[in-house]
Amino acid sequence: MNISMNELKAALRRCFEACGYFVGNYEDAANMVLWLEKHGLNGLTELERALPFIDRDSDKPLSSVVYEDSTSAIIDSHGRSALNCIAAAVDLAHAKALEVGIATVTVHNCHNRMFILKALTDCGRRGISVAAYWQNGNDNITEHTAAIAAGERYPSYSDATTCLSASPDDKQALTIVCSSRINLATTLKHRNTRMLSAAQVEQNKEHSVNQGIEIKPALWEEINRIGAAVLVENSELSRADAGGR
Repeated sequence: MNISMNELKAALRRCFEACGYFVGNYEDAANMVLWLEKHGLNGLTELERALPFIDRDSDKPLSSVVYEDSTSAIIDSHGRSALNCIAAAVDLAHAKALEVGIATVTVHNCHNRMFILKALTDCGRRGISVAAYWQNGNDNITEHTAAIAAGERYPSYSDATTCLSASPDDKQALTIVCSSRINLATTLKHRNTRMLSAAQVEQNKEHSVNQGIEIKPALWEEINRIGAAVLVENSELSRADAGGR
């Protein structure tokens, strides 16, 4: 089925709010999913994998900084989804890069890391170059790299299946490098990879704007089923307010 981006965004906001995401976080999460989908990077497929688990995030500790100095930081996300923690990690890397020129932030125990692309794009548009690197899998791992040059509107993205085995320290980890001095987008490697250039990402967006978003009916129903809890709560609050007047 085909829906508009506005319809999808509103439904996603309700869904994440119903899952216990804080004000602001559920806006970020909805935008992260929508950004991937409308730029041809399968945001709804990523969401479909994450959806059975996102309500558990509210029971987990908030992300904590386990090490920090002027140029780097290590963050433990305690098994949370990138949907409600990764934007803050990118903001930290951005702030450090503004101070010292280049900064590295490593995030551990973070799921759904593909959703970082929206936060990276926002960082690049603020005038700071940024790149992110992570691995998925256990045996033949897939390496993912995304980067955007300072002042650009769209990032590049690549992934490649390798013959490497992931180390325990790399599982569910992600590295963010941010710089106000060098163009980190040039670090993307054109190997035997799936590669999307910034121009291709932009073209995908234009297609989505014109054609709308295609979504599986079952996924659309599940998003709205979860989000219905917010509508029920708001309706009950409205009735309570009316009774108090």
